[in-house]
Amino acid sequence: MLTFKDVTFRYPEDEEPMVENLSFDVKRGEFISLIGASGCGKSTIFRLINRLLKPEKGEIFVDGKEIGTIKSYAGYMPQKDLLFPWRTVEKNLCLPMEIQKISKEEQKRRVSEVLKEVGLEEYREKYPKDLSGGMRQRISFARTLLTDADLMLLDEPFSALDALTRMDMQEWLLEQWEHFHKTIVFITHDVEEAVFLSKKIYVITDTPIKELRVEVVPQDYPRDRDFLRCPDIELLKAKLTSLLRKQVE
Repeated sequence: MLTFKDVTFRYPEDEEPMVENLSFDVKRGEFISLIGASGCGKSTIFRLINRLLKPEKGEIFVDGKEIGTIKSYAGYMPQKDLLFPWRTVEKNLCLPMEIQKISKEEQKRRVSEVLKEVGLEEYREKYPKDLSGGMRQRISFARTLLTDADLMLLDEPFSALDALTRMDMQEWLLEQWEHFHKTIVFITHDVEEAVFLSKKIYVITDTPIKELRVEVVPQDYPRDRDFLRCPDIELLKAKLTSLLRKQVE
């Protein structure tokens, strides 16, 4: 689904590259998390995927096509929901379709469908100020779905939520992923969040990023939180925490 092939990138002000000859793959339908210490390059990888940054060398492919040749291929959900306060939920959801110049009738149909899927039909005419933090993130996720892309990039979307809401949203996100069969790349600093959500965890262990260390979570879906207390999962969490701590020592 997503392939980096010998990608190198450096910021103009830096002598050393942030990414150097990096190659990795994400398979269609996978849920993977990308973890690493602050400033290690996680967001740089997202910006490269989104074409906000251009590689110095190497290529990035989605479904076998170089991303420079594809018009639309990824939906992006940032840390903040970025809902416009003067727009209703419906009008916020229409934004990606307005950009694509989809007819108003089709916009309404798709909004109705996605609101039903995420369980927020009754909030169609509400404004962002009327919604809880968790509801706002659901709407942000729904808007990302409406880009109609099979690849979804989620950049710490639950980091601003309180602990209980965050757990609810993690469980809700897995339900949506299993329902919509999207490919998700998820950035987080939270080891337990990465383990709970992901089939594979890609760890940035050094800069420049020359490779991603891959750790497989040995647990099938659907999941509940009980598996997080299993001995092999506790060992995995300890291992991942140790890898992250080494980056900041």
